[in-house]
Amino acid sequence: MNNLLPLIKNETIKMVRKKRFYVILLVLVVLVPMFTYAQMKVAERNKEKFGDDWRRSVQQAITDNQNSLGSSRIPDEWKKYRQIYIQQMKYYLDHDVNPQQPGGVTFTREFMDNASSLFIPLLIMGIASDIVSSERTSGTIKMLLTKPVRRWKVLLSKLITLFMFVSLTVASAFVICYAISGLVFGYQGFTMPVFTGFQLDGSDVDLSGVHAVPQWLYLFMQLGLIWFVSLVVSMLAFMISVLVRSTSASIVIMMAALIAGSILTNMASAWESAKYLFMVNLELTDYLSGTPAPIEGMTLGFSLAVLAIWGAASLVVSFIVFTKQDILN
Repeated sequence: MNNLLPLIKNETIKMVRKKRFYVILLVLVVLVPMFTYAQMKVAERNKEKFGDDWRRSVQQAITDNQNSLGSSRIPDEWKKYRQIYIQQMKYYLDHDVNPQQPGGVTFTREFMDNASSLFIPLLIMGIASDIVSSERTSGTIKMLLTKPVRRWKVLLSKLITLFMFVSLTVASAFVICYAISGLVFGYQGFTMPVFTGFQLDGSDVDLSGVHAVPQWLYLFMQLGLIWFVSLVVSMLAFMISVLVRSTSASIVIMMAALIAGSILTNMASAWESAKYLFMVNLELTDYLSGTPAPIEGMTLGFSLAVLAIWGAASLVVSFIVFTKQDILN
């Protein structure tokens, strides 16, 4: 442990000098105002159309989705999503809770939900994919391994540093989103009730387990799931960085996997075995909101287990390869 802390400190300094984390912050600072402005225009249009009567707005959304169910141009899979949405919105109406109540907290919750399976993992990939391969390309790894330190400790220090910056990235996404959107929508909304516990049975919604939680608690659960997804993605990117010598190849492989997963999630319903792929299990926050899983029968526990196995397997491969292969040549 005594010689591990200096290694972690050294890795942290190298991570800061790369300025990748600053680039991530810059991306968030640039993109979040764009999303906030788009949401502000939607809110203004709804206010012009419905005034302050949010019930009319929700009822109109329900009516529009009901009308679309009769269209032959909409795939049956999409109709299932709309049927579930209709039932959930009716539940909010029956309990006199506005599911679209404006506020910085609500916007942040929706942003983090939409960003959990692709946007945030792509940011994570940016700092994880070259953490080992870049040093092999530059040759600095040779200098590090000539010191009297076990290889597994060198790799562990990199992993711990990576986890620190992954956690900082998730926290920064939340803070920046809330700070910027709050300027437009206000900073209220932490105590607003949010319904969770929707259980799906085909295209029907089981409401027996539905209960209201304050939005701060919902956000806490949501961020915990996003953090777990981010850790698993970072472990996989970490493994690729160990296996592949080229930094660019490492980044391309992870980017292709994440984007392919996003596409596959929308097409995986007919391929049941796809539920064992890590990319199909990244949308953990959907289980909180009651959104249908990509493949029927998938549950939160199942997805957590699949991701945990992928993460653990990637770490095993990383440490075995790093400690055994000839890196000095």
